[in-house]
Amino acid sequence: MKNGKRPTRKQKNIIAAARLNPENWLVSKNLPDCLHFEHRLSSRRRVLKVVIL
Repeated sequence: MKNGKRPTRKQKNIIAAARLNPENWLVSKNLPDCLHFEHRLSSRRRVLKVVIL
């Protein structure tokens, strides 16, 4: 798997809205309908659905 990348400002807002600390998460996939994140230390993965209005 590729290495995770630092989140952009918009992605940081999405992570913070999910009550997570944006400094601890890296972006592994950026899809139009969801974002795949990976924790910096534990490598735990999460998928967040993105709703664009």
